[in-house]
Amino acid sequence: MQIRFILASLALAAATVATAQERVPFSAERSWEIQRIGGPAISPDGKTVVAAVTRYDLKDNKGLTDLWLWSTDGKVERALTTNPASDSSPLFSPDGQSLAFVSQRNGDTAPQLYVMPLAGGEATRVTNVPTGVAQPMWFPDGKRLAFLSRVWADLDTMDKQAARQKERADNKSTAQAWDGGPIYYWDTWLDDRQLHVFSVGVAGGEPANLTVGTGLELPRSAVQLESPLYDISPDGKELAFVADSNPAANVTNFDVYTVDVGSKAATNLTKANEASDGTPLYSPDGRWLAFAQQRTKGFYGDIRRLVLRDRRGGSVREVVGDAWDRSADGLVWAADSKRLYGSIDDQGSVRVYEITLDGKTRRITGDETFSSLAISDQGGVLVGLRQSFVEPPTVVRIEPKSGKVAQLSRINDTLLAGTALGTYESVTYTGANGKPIQMWVNYPPGFDKSKKYPFFMLIHGGPHNAITNAMQFRWNAQVFGSWGYVTAWPNFHGSSGFGNAFTDSINPYWDDLPYRDVIAAAEWIKQQPWIDPNRMVAGGGSYGGYLTSVILGRPHPFKALVAHAAVYNLYTQVAADFGIEIPRFGSFWEPGQEAVFRQVSPHFGAGNFNTPTLVVHGQRDLRVPVNHGIELYHALQQKGVPSRLLYFPDENHWVLKPANSLTWYREVKAWFDKYNAP
Repeated sequence: MQIRFILASLALAAATVATAQERVPFSAERSWEIQRIGGPAISPDGKTVVAAVTRYDLKDNKGLTDLWLWSTDGKVERALTTNPASDSSPLFSPDGQSLAFVSQRNGDTAPQLYVMPLAGGEATRVTNVPTGVAQPMWFPDGKRLAFLSRVWADLDTMDKQAARQKERADNKSTAQAWDGGPIYYWDTWLDDRQLHVFSVGVAGGEPANLTVGTGLELPRSAVQLESPLYDISPDGKELAFVADSNPAANVTNFDVYTVDVGSKAATNLTKANEASDGTPLYSPDGRWLAFAQQRTKGFYGDIRRLVLRDRRGGSVREVVGDAWDRSADGLVWAADSKRLYGSIDDQGSVRVYEITLDGKTRRITGDETFSSLAISDQGGVLVGLRQSFVEPPTVVRIEPKSGKVAQLSRINDTLLAGTALGTYESVTYTGANGKPIQMWVNYPPGFDKSKKYPFFMLIHGGPHNAITNAMQFRWNAQVFGSWGYVTAWPNFHGSSGFGNAFTDSINPYWDDLPYRDVIAAAEWIKQQPWIDPNRMVAGGGSYGGYLTSVILGRPHPFKALVAHAAVYNLYTQVAADFGIEIPRFGSFWEPGQEAVFRQVSPHFGAGNFNTPTLVVHGQRDLRVPVNHGIELYHALQQKGVPSRLLYFPDENHWVLKPANSLTWYREVKAWFDKYNAP
């Protein structure tokens, strides 16, 4: 057995403002007092960092986002904007004199692009796009900006877009119709608009649609715009973007295209690959176009391989071979164009790696989670966000050679110094088929090994998304620790960051190996002298809710369960937002799949339900439609099993509103107080 004990973050160790007796619990309310920092942007000279910071007002039940500025020498930290509107997506101009950002200020009917001089002065609005702007990017000459907007492709001016938008809004009929798909994604219904790349002069004017002439559109499913969907070459003459090359409604094949700016003839660079390609990224010297490539069609958890296209000769090659079994994510080019840095999901953490063009990889950081990397044009100053189970996202500077990390943002330090935080460790236990399974164990404040503690098994979602050493605001182990619980997150079979074979091992039998891994984790926990084996509970959301529902119908040691956004009936999961896609292994009506569905669908275990279960679901959840929660709750009620349905009419797959989040935590605690009492 391998055990690595990890204390609280260095930032917290240095903060001694409050004594242990004065510190307050990390309650759910306390978690909403933390100011949440977004991905940083760095100035070309590497001296200044700007990021969006969101603070929440529990009384008004909303968040307000401003831009903050830090110097990379650690001497300056200050608010940059204070407008009542929320500001986001900051970007330094190529000359470092201006900052572009997205905001919806007075009179704006949708988010618009703004530019402000860093030497002083008011921000000016650049766009008036009725459909809103997202993912802005400067052209290298600093005279234009690019952005994304979802528009009607047959209309060539923003005035016409506004007129149709008003026409639709004024129409007394609210009916919508589709001939293809997807019809919705996550929590957004998709109409007949398309996502396209635009450019606009820094002084404003009518934006130019750069991609509509190609006959392609950027992914319709990209409603959250989480990953970069386009990039501009260093000379400003070429655009790389991601689009679906398969016209079929029930098959998706994302490819990387390039088009000369102002042209209509797009070139598909990844036509030979039937799986997904994405996140194009030009090298600073313009020679290379990097992108991520998956090889297994229909498997979203497949690792993303770093691929380079030589723009001089057109050759394409994979940079790192199979020996490095990790996904190339969160990449940024070094200024010399000889290497990239990435935030790599790696055995329960997200670590910064260096990847050289000859295929060598080098781990730079340790066990904390790092994300949102940004690097300066001059000097190669690397910054990003660091976090752990006891540290919220924090702006840091990272020395690429030594791995030394310097904290830049301190806006949460005083709050955290006055908060009672627990400790955590990584353990490895033996799971299904004798395989080693990594698991994070979080201990409550003042943990005493001579005492007995109740236990909460946290079951992560995905399933192909590992739980990494990061602060989870929706299922926060520190909040559960304030209730006196020891918690654990096992990275069971199927989790990312442990190799592609491990991730793919649960397909198509989603239930088997993860169920056995969770039960083995519970057995490991029960053997610890500081656990009360008669006070163990479990729960999870999304796939975690699915696996909780599986556990509900099978032998387990838990006295109570929480099933949030749980896939309960795989036959009705065809109504999910990805339901129109042809499944990798086929749907339930295809030969050979009936036996699979009967094994993996939790509703077939309903005859064995006997554990008190809190069922949680949101009406706006289109990833796991609300019928699943209702079906599960009704089955429990019919069986006479103690159960409670917690329903949020205004939430989606997650509970995001502060007041609703506080209700969620109160309901979970009350459920455990009732059914997991000493």
